[in-house]
Amino acid sequence: MPDPTATPLPGATPWSQVPRARLVRIAGLLTDIDDTLTRDGAIEPEALSALRSLADAGVPVIAITGRPAGWSEPFALAWPVAAIVAENGGVMLRRDAQGRLRHDFAQVPDERERNLARLRDGAAAVLREVPGATLARDSAGRLTDIAIDHSEFEHLPPARIDEVVSVMQAHGLNATVSSIHVNGWIGEHSKWTAAAWAVEEVVGRSFEPGDWLYVGDSTNDQLMFERVPLSVGVANIARFWSELIVKPAYVTAGERGRGFAEVAAALLAAR
Repeated sequence: MPDPTATPLPGATPWSQVPRARLVRIAGLLTDIDDTLTRDGAIEPEALSALRSLADAGVPVIAITGRPAGWSEPFALAWPVAAIVAENGGVMLRRDAQGRLRHDFAQVPDERERNLARLRDGAAAVLREVPGATLARDSAGRLTDIAIDHSEFEHLPPARIDEVVSVMQAHGLNATVSSIHVNGWIGEHSKWTAAAWAVEEVVGRSFEPGDWLYVGDSTNDQLMFERVPLSVGVANIARFWSELIVKPAYVTAGERGRGFAEVAAALLAAR
């Protein structure tokens, strides 16, 4: 439920005001996972129910996350989603015709192997140079990136988070800040390339941003907010609102999975 004491976000348009005409053409839904579908790492019941309703209606959902492939595997099998693209576009997980999990990578094996040493060096530099920095606890499941915990089990103040980003970038890594981690990786892949990749490979159609809706909650969703015309932030995006250079077109009343369920309900009502 929405927080009745919450202050409306400056400049935010409530999701309840989205015109039905904007929803009619939507073919599918793209979504972040952490703090968009989940709370404390577990999917909220409202979000899971919404995913089932979307699947029953034939609306494909593709989740795109900074979480590692290893963490994402059980969810790719259990949730009614078309695919999960993990590690900010590095690895795509989906069920094959027999229901078995398959992994596809944005980079060829030789390239991934070359990058691995650089990623390890970057991680070591962050741990050495930024006081209080620790690797994310899900690091063992990562195949193409590194992650520093800033809000999941540990706490880093904003200045330290900025230092982590700077050190990663100084070592040639891309760096983004999610609601829980600072992720670093090497390569041109991103949530944006992940969307195009997954739509074309899994749904079997070219990716037209105007035909899709994106839901997120953090600064690392800004590329999607910028390029997907119908973008939505769940209410807990308030935590990052002042830091967002590009803001979502709409904001839900509910936080996390309840906000996602609001989005799904409106989309289904317009079909």
